Amino acid sequence: MKSITISGLQDDRLIRPLEHIGNLFFEDTKVAFTPEDEAEIIIYFNVSEEEDRYFVEGNLDGRQQFNCEKDLANLDEKERFKEQKNAISQVYLKVLQDLTGMIQKWGILTGIRPTKLLHKHMQNNTPKVEAHQALKEEYLMSDEKIDLMQRIIDRQLAVIPDLYDLQKEVSIYIGIPFCPTKCAYCTFPAYAINGRQGSVFSFLGGLHHEIQKTGEWLKSKNIKITTVYYGGGTPTSITAEEMDMLYEQMNQSFPDVQSIREITVEAGRPDTISPEKLEVLNKWNIDRISINPQSYTQQTLKAIGRHHTVEETIDKYHLARQHGMNNINMDLIIGLPGEGVEEFQHSLDQTEELMPESLTVHTLSFKRASEMTRNKARYKVADRDEIQEMMRMAEDWTEKYEYVPYYLYRQKNILGNLENVGYSKIGQESIYNIMMMEELQTVIGLGCGASSKFIHPVTGKITQFSNPKDPKTYNDSFEEYTDKKLALLEEHFSAEKSL
Repeated sequence: MKSITISGLQDDRLIRPLEHIGNLFFEDTKVAFTPEDEAEIIIYFNVSEEEDRYFVEGNLDGRQQFNCEKDLANLDEKERFKEQKNAISQVYLKVLQDLTGMIQKWGILTGIRPTKLLHKHMQNNTPKVEAHQALKEEYLMSDEKIDLMQRIIDRQLAVIPDLYDLQKEVSIYIGIPFCPTKCAYCTFPAYAINGRQGSVFSFLGGLHHEIQKTGEWLKSKNIKITTVYYGGGTPTSITAEEMDMLYEQMNQSFPDVQSIREITVEAGRPDTISPEKLEVLNKWNIDRISINPQSYTQQTLKAIGRHHTVEETIDKYHLARQHGMNNINMDLIIGLPGEGVEEFQHSLDQTEELMPESLTVHTLSFKRASEMTRNKARYKVADRDEIQEMMRMAEDWTEKYEYVPYYLYRQKNILGNLENVGYSKIGQESIYNIMMMEELQTVIGLGCGASSKFIHPVTGKITQFSNPKDPKTYNDSFEEYTDKKLALLEEHFSAEKSL
């Protein structure tokens, strides 16, 4: 842990954002405003305000001083604090960049959805040059990252021209909380399915109820569904018969299923895919799935707790093709334990043999509740420079084979302060991924651990509501949670109709 003392600041609301920025440079940061004997770094701030102008200066003892100035005129208290925090964050970032020699291409941003910032400018019809300059000035973002975001937004608006007008529709996320085994980096609500058949049966009963009641409500309000996404866990962990009954319930319950723009089923673990399950997907006209290798190095798969083989990934990919799956996504993760440039190049070479319609390139994140984070000493990962080189390799590979970036998100504690990027062939983008990431539409979460996000049609305010993560708790209370979700839907869509 890196201990940093800040002299000249007192507002405790600043501690958490300053720690987040500190974590971009050091593995774990503790920030304090009172001098501590153990402090490894002391940063001196001087702040002043004169006629609605806010001035911030900061430096390390004996090093270069950095400053920032903000205009606070005509701002309310909340907006004033936001601008003050921004100015302090900018100076703090510059001081740490000067100290470490590390330049943060995302600037002071630590949030997971940076593209939302640029979307807001696009919705306000801000000229691109002005929008880009505003992002550079407000967040210290690099031209490289702004250009990446602009390419992604241009692609999203080409795929979904009515993206900004879909508030009157919803998307559906259906969570199946079971997997063959739990991966070391995972914090999703996912439970090893072996020995849990009773829990699975009870869970599916609750899920059928949620689908039925939600569908009844949507039909009664004449609300359309844009996309449906089966995630988890691994939705193909359940049996072919259980999948068949679930999709039948969906088709009976949801309004105008034939007009849903996209239905996706995560089949991420190759060891859950069988001819019988693929036939069920065919029966219900579902042809977009994910088969996720994560890595094509067998030793890595063993280390992270995935019990399938590299050969099984390749075999199941071809099996899916033979059964008519014509829109397959595959995931790769940069920075898995023991992997460097050589191993990642091998994964790209294997991907070249298959050429899925889309490729999502994740950068490993040490999520707080994962087994990998709890036992960090066991999992040696590449250094920052090698991580960045692997991301550059992914960018070059996708450009060479005409994959276009179409969505992006970031995570806390992500290696190299990088990002996760979804690439696809033109016309094969996941509409659900765009809708979910840009938060422009209500997404209803059904199933164990599923999170709903209700987007207010007037203010854009997001209200989150999550189902229980534990299958037993979910089984005991799914009716109560269904009723609460329907009440929130009623509240939000009544507001839209009152406009």
